[in-house]
Amino acid sequence: MQVYLPEALYRAVKEQGLPASELLQDAVRGELRRRALLTETDRYLDELVAEVGEPSPEAMARAEALARQIRHGARRPEAS
Repeated sequence: MQVYLPEALYRAVKEQGLPASELLQDAVRGELRRRALLTETDRYLDELVAEVGEPSPEAMARAEALARQIRHGARRPEAS
């Protein structure tokens, strides 16, 4: 298999003395794993929806707010 790298990327790999073949193998393995995990997540979510139904708009809004907090490093106030 041959792989094309744009000139700038090829130069950066060569200038830094990086092992291009190993980098490519790691990247492909990582992408394959990412896709397998996404497929498994979709399967799990389909099973969950079949079992408990679609989430309500309120539940979706709460989940989105929580995801925003997690992304921004915000912490929920602890209960007293």
